[in-house]
Amino acid sequence: MEDKKKECKCKDKFLDELFKTYLPIKDNLIQMLNEIQEHYGYVPMDVQQQLSEFLNMPMAEIYGVVTFYSRFSLKPKGKYSISVCLGTACYVKGAQKIMDRLQERLKINEGETTEDGKYSIEAQRCVGACGLAPVFTINGKVYGKATVKMLDQVLDELDAEN
Repeated sequence: MEDKKKECKCKDKFLDELFKTYLPIKDNLIQMLNEIQEHYGYVPMDVQQQLSEFLNMPMAEIYGVVTFYSRFSLKPKGKYSISVCLGTACYVKGAQKIMDRLQERLKINEGETTEDGKYSIEAQRCVGACGLAPVFTINGKVYGKATVKMLDQVLDELDAEN
């Protein structure tokens, strides 16, 4: 195992510090991706390339990890990241109606962000709040026993704040 740390030729101060923190070994990939996701709000392709060079890993392998785990995103998320649970309990209690209304109202599809960068939509398979089904979350805050009317009220409040 190599004990020396590689020097980063990054123009980005965050990446420079990140690469000083970790040894350039494959075992550090997930933790480094977590920090990158936290910092940028997604994992940019140019950062994946720099990570590939730093860890001496194929870009395809890093891309595969990023796309495998739902924690990571390839696109920036909106200020308000909205997830609708489409797990079995939520789905049978009407979660698809909430997702449909969300897409209709924001004029974007699942996995997209509004042009103004305010909202993004994701589907989740289970939030772990089946007793509150159907559920949607906004930036991690859970809204249970959700209805289309509740969704509209919450969005109206968020729109009024800005």
